[in-house]
Amino acid sequence: MKVLDVLLDTRPTERAVMEMAELRIRNLLCFRELQAFNDTGKWIQKHPLITHRSTYARLEELFALDHTRFMDEYNRCCCNISRYESYLRSDKRIDHRDTDKALLQKHTETKSVFESVIENNRL
Repeated sequence: MKVLDVLLDTRPTERAVMEMAELRIRNLLCFRELQAFNDTGKWIQKHPLITHRSTYARLEELFALDHTRFMDEYNRCCCNISRYESYLRSDKRIDHRDTDKALLQKHTETKSVFESVIENNRL
């Protein structure tokens, strides 16, 4: 953030402003996670690192116990990505753009977790 602060003070660009906003959002999410854990002893599971870690643990267990079900879920995830990419190109779903973008991002992140499990469990 310090590097971005200097850049924004000297030569602000659209990309730098966007990066600063994304970092701020992540920092706020992190603070909320830590505050909730401090208050209740439980994570609220909103920050991507926490969400991915719990998803990773679930998928790693599934990978170890049932490869077929793991691959079925991975295939469904890939199909969901294709579906939401198609929805975003469709003129019929203009009213659902925000939801479709959010779900596409969710499934894309889940796919990366799947791939991380596969990569880390290679023999």
